[in-house]
Amino acid sequence: MNYLIKIETKKLNIKRVIITAVFFLAFISFLAFIIVRNISYNSISKSKDNLNTSLKNNNSENNEKYNIQNSLIVDIESNNDYNFSSLNSDELSRFDSIYKKSDPKRIFLTFDDGPTTQVTPFILDLLKAENIKATFFVLGSRVELNPDLIKREYDEGHFIANHGYSHKYSSIYTSTDTVLNEYNKTNDLIKNAIGNPNYNSLVFRFPGGSIGGPYDTLKKGAKQKLREQGIASVDWNALTGDAEGIKTKEALLQRFYDTLNGQSSVVLLMHDAADKILTYEVLPDIISYCRSNGYEFKNMYDIILR
Repeated sequence: MNYLIKIETKKLNIKRVIITAVFFLAFISFLAFIIVRNISYNSISKSKDNLNTSLKNNNSENNEKYNIQNSLIVDIESNNDYNFSSLNSDELSRFDSIYKKSDPKRIFLTFDDGPTTQVTPFILDLLKAENIKATFFVLGSRVELNPDLIKREYDEGHFIANHGYSHKYSSIYTSTDTVLNEYNKTNDLIKNAIGNPNYNSLVFRFPGGSIGGPYDTLKKGAKQKLREQGIASVDWNALTGDAEGIKTKEALLQRFYDTLNGQSSVVLLMHDAADKILTYEVLPDIISYCRSNGYEFKNMYDIILR
């Protein structure tokens, strides 16, 4: 009997040893996990901090690079000093020469028919990220609907130009006076939207362009009447074809390459109407191409305030 008790006692002791060993090993494993986790966390945090520092440095370098590359005469605050009531003969002449050879090469990104909530905010986000100031030829009817977007364009240093009120040829091209009336109506709406009564758009783009078509003679008369008021008119010498029913980014980009055609001073026609999301989608490729080919990005402030 004593022998059996000794055996059972011995088995119990062995079980206790095994259980103790298991608990000990589990405790050691838990400590090892905590140590490894802390080391990994510190390593990740350090790497993340290094990455953030690197990104900040890169962004700073890129911004400095683009500011130097663009050689902007005016910065985001310059529009606060822009209070022209009309353009003088020298300023009008500079617009007459906007398509002539330029050294260094330059490109004016221009957008017609906005602003719209469907497309304009995306374009503005991209331009802000790329540190580019563009020109928006706005419609008065859209200014009424989206004054906050006009204010944002203005506050972010873009030039707010004039595209008339209606974009209806049968309305705007009734007479030379109706062209001027649509300009004036849109100009007043722009002033109200941006909260600056001293602002005048002073740069007009005729719907459909200022040359050709059934209204060609009337447009010539209206162009002269605008000029007498100190208002310049600007068309374009390159485009993406986004108003031509093109359905793919690749086709838009090819149209841009074809019409750019090696010109050194480029006014690029694009649109930010509600159905022009492809314009936004192709814009990064256009920007990248222009930068890699030595173009500086300009807007109409650079013509007027140089």
